[in-house]
Amino acid sequence: MAPLNLRHSVRAIVLDEEDRVLLCRFALPERSVWATPGGGVEPGETPYEALRRELREEDGLVLEGEPPHVWHRRVVEPGYVRGYDGAVQDYFLVRTTAFDPDGALSRAELLAENITGFRWWRLPEIAGYPGPDLFGPRDLAGPLGRLIAEGVPARPLQMGL
Repeated sequence: MAPLNLRHSVRAIVLDEEDRVLLCRFALPERSVWATPGGGVEPGETPYEALRRELREEDGLVLEGEPPHVWHRRVVEPGYVRGYDGAVQDYFLVRTTAFDPDGALSRAELLAENITGFRWWRLPEIAGYPGPDLFGPRDLAGPLGRLIAEGVPARPLQMGL
């Protein structure tokens, strides 16, 4: 059996002083998904280097230090990431004051990455959202609520789809 070709990516759970989370809207051909900012780890990059680059590019947040690794997600599903058998995603908690996302990428460059917008969400808005967009991960409200209430876990929480 051939080894799986999984894309490694990093994501930031960016929480402001009111515990609102910053999400990016990804408009994909089959659906739209609200997910945390982040992206792929390039060859030769550490996860923290990739996280710093992605945040600077997408929303303009300059990351200092090494935020805690709070969630880990492994999705094996052909088609989940084009050209891969799935993905490994590591999530890091970033606390900051609220800001207007304005990264180094132009609007056209963001659209090329399927990013059509940013929004600060409160937990009840996520939990009660009627659709049609999805959240990534689908059960975002549950683990996000635990993270806000309980703080950083001793080990990264294993996330589902």
